[in-house]
Amino acid sequence: MSSERVLGVDACRAGWVGIALAGGDPRAYLAPTIRELTEQATADGPLGVVAIDIPIGLADTGRRRADQLARAALGRRWPSLFITPVRDAVQAGDFPAAQAASRRLAGEGISRQAFAVGAKILDVDRWLRGAPPPAVRVVEVHPELSFADLAGAPLAARKSTWAGAERRRELLAQAGIILAADLGLAGEQADVDDVLDAAAAAWTARRVSRGTARCLPDPPETFSDGLPSAIWT
Repeated sequence: MSSERVLGVDACRAGWVGIALAGGDPRAYLAPTIRELTEQATADGPLGVVAIDIPIGLADTGRRRADQLARAALGRRWPSLFITPVRDAVQAGDFPAAQAASRRLAGEGISRQAFAVGAKILDVDRWLRGAPPPAVRVVEVHPELSFADLAGAPLAARKSTWAGAERRRELLAQAGIILAADLGLAGEQADVDDVLDAAAAAWTARRVSRGTARCLPDPPETFSDGLPSAIWT
């Protein structure tokens, strides 16, 4: 069974928060860009898998199968996954332009939430298309899918509630991911749900490393950017 070091990553207000898993206790990282975050984590040891809660592989037209299949699998938690805009919409300079691009190329508009996360999508997109990290596998995840797999069903309570956060901490602990009370800068600047999501992403990264993860769709789609597009759990 693989024991290579892995990193789970989630976006946060300060940029990105990461939880690394290896042989010892989970370790937390915080950085303004995905490149800086992975460089921080790699400085403490090589990474085998990086799992990120952000769309990877942007459709040129229409919708990604990954989003459609993941929403179906999420049950009551389906609103937690927004439909990824087409590339032209993500790269648009403002929301009206993004709406126009989406209607032209996908046949429908996009939410302001989806447009707002565009900067994070492009941060990862530029990093992967410019200089992919050597010998590191990078995959897309959605923490609610990971938690659903951990629990055996989509969770009832939202992650922003006390009950939801506690249930997620419990599931992670049962999987051997026990987060320390002191996570340094990450614990000070990242929200609780962002840390929990990064830890869930790390759980999936570990499954990818061990060859026990599944992806939606299988096999992944590929668009003009050449990046495999699938959500892993």
